[in-house]
Amino acid sequence: MSRLGYCTNVHPAEDLPGILQQLDTYAVPVREKLGVDRLGLGLWLAADVAAGLAADPFARKKFRAELDARGLGVITMNAFPYGGFHADVVKLSVYEPRWTDRRRLQYTLDCFVVLDEILSDDVAYGSISTLPLGWREPWTETDDTASLDALAELTRALRGCSKVMKLAVEPEPGCILDTVADTIAWLAPRVDPEYIGLCLDTCHLAVSFADPGETVKSIAESGLEVVKVQASSALHVAEPKAALAELREFAEPRYLHQVRELSADGTVAKADDLPEALETLPGEGPWRVHFHVPLHAQPDKPLASTNDVITEVLRAVPADRTVEVETYTWNVLPERHQQDLVDGIAAELAWAGKEIS
Repeated sequence: MSRLGYCTNVHPAEDLPGILQQLDTYAVPVREKLGVDRLGLGLWLAADVAAGLAADPFARKKFRAELDARGLGVITMNAFPYGGFHADVVKLSVYEPRWTDRRRLQYTLDCFVVLDEILSDDVAYGSISTLPLGWREPWTETDDTASLDALAELTRALRGCSKVMKLAVEPEPGCILDTVADTIAWLAPRVDPEYIGLCLDTCHLAVSFADPGETVKSIAESGLEVVKVQASSALHVAEPKAALAELREFAEPRYLHQVRELSADGTVAKADDLPEALETLPGEGPWRVHFHVPLHAQPDKPLASTNDVITEVLRAVPADRTVEVETYTWNVLPERHQQDLVDGIAAELAWAGKEIS
């Protein structure tokens, strides 16, 4: 299926030989396990790799040939993590550099140059997801202006690509553009919707407790579009006080795991990371935790996942949207939730394929 793939940010390699080796180790066996001639990829390239490929047309053509030879097709790219995504501690560093920093613009431009060469021929348009400007603080009006200027420069560059290319801004809890509503309010009056829209990460959407169908409708009514969907599932905890031991298993040191609690009056309490939530949130209402859990396997009770949000989003978005499975947390899952990576990715793609068929 040409619009479905998995995001390679689950793999840590940050040089071309390492990337190809990991594709041989994981992506090719996943393709073979699924019994398909071509497997879709949401490609992640660290900034240095993207810059090297962007500067070398021959290297881009060779990379495309290497992908073709393996039966792998790039359907989208993820340019959210700049680099070091598998460092021992990532946390807030994943939001750097922000869109106020020239390096973020250059990285994204480099990724579009690469995608213009390697995008699968059967994909209607190229898409690259990016961070929602940056972490929420510090942030000033000057930062707002600098980010808008950078996006305007990017838009001018996209108009010159040989293929249709679009940037997908990805709302995330705790960032400047925390929710889809925040993202609409910031983008809609400022950007060209032909080239800039939203990446709808279903884990992030679930954590916000927003209604999936109404959210998709609000995007369309704003004049923006869902450029791509990242199919990812959050942890759902109906009774946090009864699940403290299980939740502590997910409080790992590498990634930030934002938590939201839905109160009886409809308000949402917030914590920036799971250890903080365990200490500060009241635990009287259900929690949603930004921890991408495998799509095909419900966590052990009393925990659950938010797969229902994925299903609702996929029903609501246009039928031709790119869908990228993005469970990058396999290596930090509690041991009893882990699975062979090839088996796990294949099972997730099979699950997602049924949802969009």
